[in-house]
Amino acid sequence: MRVPVPAVLCCSAASLLLLLLRWRRQRGLWKKVRVAQQRQERSLVKMEMAARSFREQHPSVNMVSILSLRLLELSKKLRDGSLPPEHVFYAYVGKALQIATETNCITEYLQESETQLRKAKPEKPGLLYGVPVSIKDSINCQGHDSTLGFIKNLNKPAAEDSVVVQVLKRQGAIPFVKTNVPQSLISYDCRNLIFGQTYNPLLYTRTPGGSSGGEGALVGGGGSILGIGTDVGGSLRFPAAFCGICALKPTGNRLSKRGILAGVVGQKAVAAAVGPIAKDVDSLALCMRALLCEDMFSLDSTVPPLPFNEEVYSGTQPLRIGYYETDFFTMPSPAMRRAVREVKQMLEDAGHTLVPFELMNVDYAIFNFCLRGMFADGGASFVRKFKGELERSGTGVLFWLLKSPGWLKTVLSWITKPFVPRLSALLRSMRANTVDEVWSLHHEIEEFCHQFIAQWKKLNLDVMLCPMLGPALGIGYPAKVSVAVSYTMLYNALDFPAGVVPVTLVTDEDEEELKGYRGYFQDSWDRTLAKAFQGSAGLPVAVQCVALPWQEELCLRLMKEVETLALKKNEIV
Repeated sequence: MRVPVPAVLCCSAASLLLLLLRWRRQRGLWKKVRVAQQRQERSLVKMEMAARSFREQHPSVNMVSILSLRLLELSKKLRDGSLPPEHVFYAYVGKALQIATETNCITEYLQESETQLRKAKPEKPGLLYGVPVSIKDSINCQGHDSTLGFIKNLNKPAAEDSVVVQVLKRQGAIPFVKTNVPQSLISYDCRNLIFGQTYNPLLYTRTPGGSSGGEGALVGGGGSILGIGTDVGGSLRFPAAFCGICALKPTGNRLSKRGILAGVVGQKAVAAAVGPIAKDVDSLALCMRALLCEDMFSLDSTVPPLPFNEEVYSGTQPLRIGYYETDFFTMPSPAMRRAVREVKQMLEDAGHTLVPFELMNVDYAIFNFCLRGMFADGGASFVRKFKGELERSGTGVLFWLLKSPGWLKTVLSWITKPFVPRLSALLRSMRANTVDEVWSLHHEIEEFCHQFIAQWKKLNLDVMLCPMLGPALGIGYPAKVSVAVSYTMLYNALDFPAGVVPVTLVTDEDEEELKGYRGYFQDSWDRTLAKAFQGSAGLPVAVQCVALPWQEELCLRLMKEVETLALKKNEIV
C-alpha cells in the first residue's frame, strides 16, 4: 500500500516544525544560562572593585590579622567598637573573591550588603553585629534567585528574605554572597549547568561535598567566617567533612525553614534542617545562640520557643558516650575507622565513659525509610523538576531509575536480587506507594525512632560518636556511590541533631591499608568507593557527633570536647 505524497509531506513538515521549536526553546535556555553566567562574572567584578577601592582608601588596615580572628573574638571586637565593621566586611569580600576565583563557589554578590553595612547601628549591636555571612543558593534573599541549579528558576527573584536571613540581619549580620549547589540539591557533589563545578579548596580534583558545597568551599577556604546551609541527607556535614571544617545539622524544626527551597517538596519521612557551617565549634554555637531568639519564634510560630541553653553547652560533667566504628552498610575507609578509634581513646583519657553501640538494620533503614520515604511518589515530583532542563547534573543512575515505569523497577528488582542485592533493594525503594503505604511507612519510621531511643536510654547515653564519610571523594564520584550517604542520612530519618568535626588527616599508612578495601557487599558501589578514596594522603577526616532530638547544645558540647582534644593531640604531634 502506497502512502499518499501529501501525507508524507505533512508528516515531514510537522517533524521539522517540532525540531525547529525544540531548537528555539533550547536556544532560549542557553541564552538564559549565558545571561546568568555574565551576572555571576559581574558580581565578582563588583567584589573586586569594592575590595580594591577600600584597600586604596585604607592602606594601613591589616587584612591578614582580621581574617585570622576566630568568630568569637571577631564578634567581640565588632561589638565593643575596637574593630570597625567596614574593615571586616571588605577583608572578607577580598578573600571571598580569591576563593571564588579558585573554586567557583559564589553565584552572586549581594551588593545591598554594602548599604546594610553603612546603615549598621552600633548602639544596640546584635550577637552577630558586623559579621559577613554567606548564604546557600536555596535560601531566599530578597531580590535574588534561588535556582537549585535549575534554568527554569532563573530570573525569579525572591519577594522577601527567608526567616533565617531576616533573623541574621536583625542580629546585625551582613549576608554578602550566595553560594553554589548541585542541580536539584539531591547530590553530595556540587555542579550544575548554570554555574558549573565547584572545587574543594584543599585539592581541586576533589569535590567540596554537597549540597551545601559552595558554603563548604568558601568557608573551608577562609572566604567566609560563617555560612548557612541546609541538610536532608548530609548536605551540611559532607561539605564540612570534605573541606576540613565544622557544621551542625539541628533537629528539623529547631530553626525556621520558611523561605527555604527543598530538593524534594512535601515528603515528611526524611527531615530536612537548616544549620551553620564554620571553622570551629564555638562559631556554630554563637550562630545558634543568635538565631534562637524571640525574632525567630515570632517570625515563624511553628518553631518551638527554645532559646539556646548556655548551661548545657558550657557544662563540664563527664559524658557517657555511645560509639560505633561502622554501620555495616558502607565499609569505612581506614582513615574513618582510625578517626573514631583515636577520638574514643582521647575522650576516655579525658574522663568520659565510652560505650559500644550496635546499629541494627541500617540497610533496611536506608532503603525503606530514607530512599523510599524521599521518593514515595515513585520519584514523579523529582523527575518533574527536570522537565525542560538542558541537563541532569550529578544525579547519575538515580534519575534513570526514578524515571523508569513501576513495572520495570519491579522486574529489574526481581532479576537483580540474587546477584546485586543492594541494587535490587534500591529499585524496590523507588516504586510509587499508595496513601495507605505512605501512612504505614511513616508509622514504621516512628517505631524505628522509638526503638533507637530505647536502645540509647538502656545504655544511659548522653551523646553518640559516629564515623563520617571521608576523605573527600573525587569530583563526579558522589553520583556513582550515592548509597554511601548511610552514615549521615540515618540521622535525618531519625531527626536527631548531628554535627561534624575534623580530627585527623589521611596518612600513608591509611593509603596502604586502603589497598585491601573490599566493602561489605563487594558490588560495583563498593569497588567504586574504594577508587574514590584513593590518593588522599593529607586530606582531613572528620567524626560525627549526635544527640537526641532538641539537644543541639549537648551535641555541640561533645563536638567542642572532640575539637579541643584533637587540637591538643595535633599540637603535641
